[in-house]
Amino acid sequence: MGAIAVLRNVTKDFAKTTVLDNINLQITEGEILALLGPNGSGKTTLLKILAFILKPTKGEIYFDGVKVTDKSVEETRMETTMVFQKTVVFRTSVHNNIAYGLKIRRMPNNKIGEKISEALRLVRLEGFEKRQAKKLSGGEQQRVALARALALNTKLLLLDEPTANLDPKNADIMEEVIAAANRELKTTIVIATHNMFQAKSLPHRIALINDGKISEVGTPTEIFGRLSKTLASFAAVENTFTGTARAIEDGTTQVDIGNGVQLETAAQRDGAVTVLISPSDIILSKNRISSSARNVLSGKIVEILDLDSIVKLKVDAGKPFAVQITKRSFNEMQLSLGNEVFLAFKASSVQIL
Repeated sequence: MGAIAVLRNVTKDFAKTTVLDNINLQITEGEILALLGPNGSGKTTLLKILAFILKPTKGEIYFDGVKVTDKSVEETRMETTMVFQKTVVFRTSVHNNIAYGLKIRRMPNNKIGEKISEALRLVRLEGFEKRQAKKLSGGEQQRVALARALALNTKLLLLDEPTANLDPKNADIMEEVIAAANRELKTTIVIATHNMFQAKSLPHRIALINDGKISEVGTPTEIFGRLSKTLASFAAVENTFTGTARAIEDGTTQVDIGNGVQLETAAQRDGAVTVLISPSDIILSKNRISSSARNVLSGKIVEILDLDSIVKLKVDAGKPFAVQITKRSFNEMQLSLGNEVFLAFKASSVQIL
């Protein structure tokens, strides 16, 4: 597929502050692209430029293969829509909220009802047409805002931190709705997020942005597989430790991360390093198990976070380790705070940055 939008050397200044610095980015038709970065990195500003709400200080934007100019910007703006982080719904019915943009575009009344029904089906709010939008829960209001955008059926949908203020259950629903909209409507979607789990599972590609600059673009597997220092520096990546590495004779490396904790990695390195172990690569058990894993640590569960289908645990094994297991495994092992447990992971799971 071709590019729906291309940014070339885009810079945005506010007064004497450069918020976006020489951005080059291509958004492929039909994809979900995540802009992953911390608060203040320039994500929202970049979305507003893609929505043609803001004009870049420098640079060029191409939409659907055509350069956007001052003369064409109003027409092009009708092909994009943006849902902001702070949910905005009007003090009227859900039907009227979704119909608002359709009426502005002068869609025939007989078509408006069809569009509203389809949008509500996608966001799992069938039958909500007559309800007052302001009386809905926060998660439902966010889905109404998304339905309002989806009903417009624009070529590009821009979502600013769509799950930032939602509980885990509503966040999961929102992510499923976004994936369904992309799959069923073929809508190209750009999401601004700082949520690591969301960036791993939802988009087709990720663009890392920090201090107004895009440092890397790739698939989630590529970005998290090589986990650059850029990502580790701003994403608060779990199980990231600094230590001293010492290559040993069998071709592996031993890394001392302090408090008596030593890790073995398959990489060869000496000196100061930063290492990462993905929570999903760690096997947790109540008893020491026979395994080929080169790293086995014992510790105590100090935190439990229930995320519906999965459970995240924090285990104090001299250093705090985050572990992710299924809800079924958690229940079968009858785990609770204070339990003594064992952690096992392969040397190849310890990445050196």
